[in-house]
Amino acid sequence: MKVLAIYGSPRKDGNTSRLLQELVKGVKEKGAETTEIAICDLTIQPCVADYSCGKTGKCFIQDDMEGIYQHLIDHDCIVIAAPIFFYNVNAQTKTLIDRSQALWARKYILKQPITTDGKKKHGIFISVGATKGSKLFDGTLLTMKYFFDAVGAEFSTSLLYKNVDAAGDIMKHPTALQEAYVLGQSLGTE
Repeated sequence: MKVLAIYGSPRKDGNTSRLLQELVKGVKEKGAETTEIAICDLTIQPCVADYSCGKTGKCFIQDDMEGIYQHLIDHDCIVIAAPIFFYNVNAQTKTLIDRSQALWARKYILKQPITTDGKKKHGIFISVGATKGSKLFDGTLLTMKYFFDAVGAEFSTSLLYKNVDAAGDIMKHPTALQEAYVLGQSLGTE
């Protein structure tokens, strides 16, 4: 199992980052290969919708996203951890999602497979949000479903926590860190 862990939070040691760290810890303890990417350390320009990816299957923008495409293709499991800002993922994470339009175009316009090994890929989403709103994650879950589909993965599961805002709040949650760790261990055994 090769797990791609994408840190989407603009806070390096934020609540979603801590959750993803626990998941990665569980994965590594079971011996699975991991690649960790922190979006805030990269330069990724927003999609400009020029649609050249519909002809080539590649984005014409030359930035750090170029290196991420191959990771999205090569890994068996893609985990994105991102906070909710105004009922959607933060801007840095959404930019990565939008730039994955190139893989969507490869799959749906050019009819090219995203992977050639035929293995089932998993997509996992980890998130926290400050409010207690009943629909806090609804829109984002739909976005994540279609993102994972575009990169050739099935949206398998999510860990979602409401009423988590200030740095370190997740440490006060009674089960969150353990749930992330256990999920990571289960990935490491697949």
